[in-house]
Amino acid sequence: MIVVHHLNNSRSQRVLWLLEELGVPYEIRHHQRNAQTMLAPPELLQVHPLGKSPVIQDGDATVAETGAIVEYLLERHGQGRLLPAAGSAEALRYRYWLHFAEGSAMPPLLLTLIFDRVANAPMPFFVKPIARGIAAKVMDTLVRPNLKRQLDFMEAELGRSAWFAGDELTGADIMMSFPLEAAAQRAGLDASRPRLHAFLQRIHARPAYQRALQRGGPYAFA
Repeated sequence: MIVVHHLNNSRSQRVLWLLEELGVPYEIRHHQRNAQTMLAPPELLQVHPLGKSPVIQDGDATVAETGAIVEYLLERHGQGRLLPAAGSAEALRYRYWLHFAEGSAMPPLLLTLIFDRVANAPMPFFVKPIARGIAAKVMDTLVRPNLKRQLDFMEAELGRSAWFAGDELTGADIMMSFPLEAAAQRAGLDASRPRLHAFLQRIHARPAYQRALQRGGPYAFA
């Protein structure tokens, strides 16, 4: 039995969705973030040295990092599902978007979260204008232009096909779900980018996605 160490409001929701799409049995070990720090609880250190989620255990194998987990599950349990044909143009797009999700899409979204907290953190009144000024400068000159460029690129790419790697749902779309959900929460992704907006609506309506939400518990990004 596959065990998923699931952290609330985290990337591990994608793992539950993937397993529901595949129809593979699994067990969930629920973990809750610290309400003040929003960090993962220390008991996750007993599962993996970095103490983060998602992590899965499958027999003697312990696999961390969402992209690695998606690849492992599709190779070990997918039976060819949610993967383009080897050597096809779709397979190359699949590999690109599988890695783009965390390698390119998530860093500016994480910076958005960090600098928002910097700008709004409790601090002495004489420090606050300096902190807010630094945060605004970084956001305006680096983070927001990068986010806009990426969202425009993703919007255009979905004009090529219904899903990121082609006309069928793949593991790449499951990987891309979290950065796009995060962008809708904190980076202004809305109906002004109709293809990305429709992508989120489509995945949220999928029965497997809904089952994953029921099993995983509250998930603010949906």
